[in-house]
Amino acid sequence: MPSKKLFLLDGMALIFRAHFALIKNPRVNSKGVNTSAPMGFTNSLLEILKKEKPTHIAVAFDTSAPTFRHEEYTEYKANRQETPEDISVAIPIVKEIVKAFNIPILEMNGYEADDIIGTLAKQAARKDFEVFMMTPDKDYAQLVEDHIFLYKPATRGNDIDILGIPEVLAKFDLDNVDQVIDLLGLMGDAVDNIPGIPGVGPKTAVKLLKEYGTVENLLDNADKLKGKQKEKVMENKEQALMSKRLATIKIDVPIAFDETALHYDTYNEAELRKIFDELEFRTLSKRIFGDDGSQTAAKQGPTTTGQMSLFGNTPTTQATTATTVEVEPEEEIPTEIGTIHDTLHDYQLIDTPELRKELIHFLSLQDEFCFDTETSSLSAIESELVGMSFAYRPHEAYYVPIPEDQEAAKAIVSEFKEVFENEKVGKIAQNLKYDMMVMRNYGIEINGPLFDTMLAHYLLHPEQRHGMDHLSTVYLNYEPVSIETLIGKKGKNQLSMREVPVENAAEYAAEDADITLQLKQVFAPMLDKEPKLKKLLEEIEIPLVKVLAEVEMNGVKIDTENLANSSKELEVTIAALEKSIYEAAGEEFNVGSPKQLGEILFGKLKLVEKPKKTKSGQYATGEEILINLANDHQIVSDILEFRQLQKLKSTYVDALPKMISKKDGLIHTSYNQAVTATGRLSSTDPNLQNIPIRTEKGREIRKAFVPRNKDFTILAADYSQVELRIMAAFSEDAHMVDAFKQGKDIHTATAAKVFKVTESEVDSDMRRKAKTANFGIIYGVSAFGLSQQLNIPRKEAGELIDKYFEEFPSVKAYMDNAINKARDDEFAETIMGRRRYLRDINSRNFTVRGMAERNAINAPIQGSAADIIKKAMIDIQQWIEENNLKSKMIMQVHDELVFDAHNDELELLQQKVKELMENAYQMAVPLEVEVGIGQNWLEAH
Repeated sequence: MPSKKLFLLDGMALIFRAHFALIKNPRVNSKGVNTSAPMGFTNSLLEILKKEKPTHIAVAFDTSAPTFRHEEYTEYKANRQETPEDISVAIPIVKEIVKAFNIPILEMNGYEADDIIGTLAKQAARKDFEVFMMTPDKDYAQLVEDHIFLYKPATRGNDIDILGIPEVLAKFDLDNVDQVIDLLGLMGDAVDNIPGIPGVGPKTAVKLLKEYGTVENLLDNADKLKGKQKEKVMENKEQALMSKRLATIKIDVPIAFDETALHYDTYNEAELRKIFDELEFRTLSKRIFGDDGSQTAAKQGPTTTGQMSLFGNTPTTQATTATTVEVEPEEEIPTEIGTIHDTLHDYQLIDTPELRKELIHFLSLQDEFCFDTETSSLSAIESELVGMSFAYRPHEAYYVPIPEDQEAAKAIVSEFKEVFENEKVGKIAQNLKYDMMVMRNYGIEINGPLFDTMLAHYLLHPEQRHGMDHLSTVYLNYEPVSIETLIGKKGKNQLSMREVPVENAAEYAAEDADITLQLKQVFAPMLDKEPKLKKLLEEIEIPLVKVLAEVEMNGVKIDTENLANSSKELEVTIAALEKSIYEAAGEEFNVGSPKQLGEILFGKLKLVEKPKKTKSGQYATGEEILINLANDHQIVSDILEFRQLQKLKSTYVDALPKMISKKDGLIHTSYNQAVTATGRLSSTDPNLQNIPIRTEKGREIRKAFVPRNKDFTILAADYSQVELRIMAAFSEDAHMVDAFKQGKDIHTATAAKVFKVTESEVDSDMRRKAKTANFGIIYGVSAFGLSQQLNIPRKEAGELIDKYFEEFPSVKAYMDNAINKARDDEFAETIMGRRRYLRDINSRNFTVRGMAERNAINAPIQGSAADIIKKAMIDIQQWIEENNLKSKMIMQVHDELVFDAHNDELELLQQKVKELMENAYQMAVPLEVEVGIGQNWLEAH
């Protein structure tokens, strides 16, 4: 076996990998520089130097010059978005780091890094080298041969992947390595905009290569294919051959392998220290140079992985480290992630009355404990408990199995009632609402100071993912047991948790409680540093958990007969539209098929001269394209209505009856607090927020939402123009504030100012334009956007915006101030301190910056509206409970709350709900609430 080991690193690929690995939680130093890519790249480099000990090494980079591929195909890589600014900044930094490590940089105009690496790899392999091409790029697999390997860096939860010939053949299901190029030629590459043959994906490509061996042989035998496949291959012969050429990595770049130049010895300590100091790489400095500043030879590898101390030799050490993660910001992309198999832990099965009694005793002695439920269903309403897990000390947890017999189950759960309902003992959970609802099914209330790790992270980083597994990987460098390892993948053969052996379930469930406890110890100190966010969590989001649990459990009654009639009516209307579309098209076709629809509208009818096409080559028929054609072509108008009604029928009219619970005959939607970045609630099963209200057919769905029985009436309370009122209050525009205080129609008042007429002279067209401008301004609408909305020329729309700002200069000043403040802070903030982070607010990319600027204007307004209605929900539910009312809050939709009002309490509820909603928050502009009642939601709205 060769004694010399050469590592060739694809610099750009590794930089992009490092950047996007931390895209949701970027590392930014005190100078505002995003150091994610340099940090991640350096970590990867250190791992190579430490573990693989290469004798020779080099890093190859692309240049900005066009390559021979661009010359052959001008669209090569044309679909790629502009390189993110953070990466553009990172590239020269990474190159300086590579130079400081005394590692050669290889680049050549006209060629890509993979061509340079391919050429040198082949030359080195002939000179007794073991060659490793380090890159996440699968295309390099075509270069693999004896003594040349593809070295794919580790990803979260997975170790490095070294691919030799057997591994490549197994991975791609091919007969020889050369076929990797043929595979790429057939299926194309969306990233590099290599077209391939339309409709040929990986599976089809492999099947064709199994039979024909190469692209050329396939094309020679294309007449043997059948149907559409034959047609596609015949039509795209030249494109397939070109795609193969584009995908082929060159191995004859005019560069000579210089063994001496690529030999690795050690780094330049002075230069490396200088760079690390500038970038504030404290942990990396410790890894390489040691705490006392003495050199630790990188070629022998660092003495620690930086975060391995998170899982030390004792639980005490581990707990201490977990609580101080934020003190030293995460500075590495973890290369070795802990799991249950290599981490010290003590998880115990509590399956006897004596053990349960002892556990309950210790839980009652704690200041707080974490708990989690294992259930038979994802629906909190329908589910039964399978088990409960508890943790109050890191790396220790306890699992209590619950029997299937519900009488026995309730008896066991009731043993924990006192400790769960103890007001003095804090409770911690991940997605607390779900566990709270499950426990309520067993007569247990969750009391005491509450902490939800999902909501805590949501407030700290609203646009990131908040699932426990993800949080564990990012903050604890630990990958939890996957649920699929217990119950299998989704499908008919998937088990329920009830079928999992109790010993296995115990490990999985106890781990969940343990991890959640550790996450709390990470997030609580973070919130202590952000008092506004901490207050928001404690005074709004956590109290709202109980309110939403109550609302969901209350449920909503659905009139299934009404929906059945609506379904029949829609069926008739849809059929009539379909017939009309066929007549206009001159033939029948599948209206729901974008491909067939495009061929009719643009291939046959030629509605536009130069229609847009998708990446796959078919005509684009998205809604935005069709809306622009609807006014000029009846067939397009019919198609849009056909789509809308079909979606209405399938998503709501036919779907709602299937969502009715067998337990109580009601629908129980699920509200999500940690989804939207603005703070607005979303809902699923059904999605109440998306029920159409602008069309008559859409509004009809609300008729199906009815009182639970004859003793109740539907009451709907809706904030009137809440976002405009917030904007008026924020901007302190005297005219707007005065109009709201006097109870004027704000759109008429705005139109009078903009068009310089009296309010009595404002016609419907003026009011419509003013209304669109009022709401558009909140979202930072452009002249083009406003022209689209109003169907007027762009020039007229621009003039309307100019006039608006002339008459409402305070609004313009608010918008400018909001943007300028966001530029300084890199976030926008609501009245209650909710943040929307805007890292792109200072971007040099106009489009990216423009989106951030619009969010800077709108996020405080929309987020404040969310804060206000959440506060109102908390106040109203508290009042309902304090007065033991029979009325129930049953829905929250946008700025509206819906109630099943008991007839005996109807007058009281109308008065008090309006009062509490209007007083949820005091502003310079009064909040106004419209309250309606009826025998269905539409009537009450």
